[in-house]
Amino acid sequence: MNRAKAWIIFAIGVVLLVALDLWLKYWAEANLRGNPPRVLINGLLGLTYHENPGAAFGLFGGFGGAQWGLSIVKIVILLVLLWYYYKLPLEKKYWLTRVPLIMIFAGGLGNLYDRVGNGIVRDMLEFLFMNFAIFNLADVFVVVGVIALLAFELLVVKDFTGPEKK
Repeated sequence: MNRAKAWIIFAIGVVLLVALDLWLKYWAEANLRGNPPRVLINGLLGLTYHENPGAAFGLFGGFGGAQWGLSIVKIVILLVLLWYYYKLPLEKKYWLTRVPLIMIFAGGLGNLYDRVGNGIVRDMLEFLFMNFAIFNLADVFVVVGVIALLAFELLVVKDFTGPEKK
């Protein structure tokens, strides 16, 4: 595997995941806003449109400057993810690390796009079996990506201690 192919896969993965996230946000706003919640899986998962003006779980939503501060922090994190992806060795076993990085990057970019473009992040997914925050597909990408990245780094790619040094 060469570096160019790794970046092509990164770009295609990010574009597809961000497109799916933004499509679902658009669909939710058009079809759920002002309407009663919908049940997707009885007792498990539903759809409820919610606009989140803050960070995770609506934190800092009442602070006017928080939007820009959160956006700057997210941009820095995205740049760090790009750097880490670039520095990963090209060996096959590190693809288990590349895939979660693509998911985390796409989720962060999807929510950043929403925050900068709309001033809010559109959420629509809701667990029906517990009282939990309403979230979106980008959040799912980030959470699943982080869990997978930790699992792969700790259990599969144990000998890797960080980006390769040149």
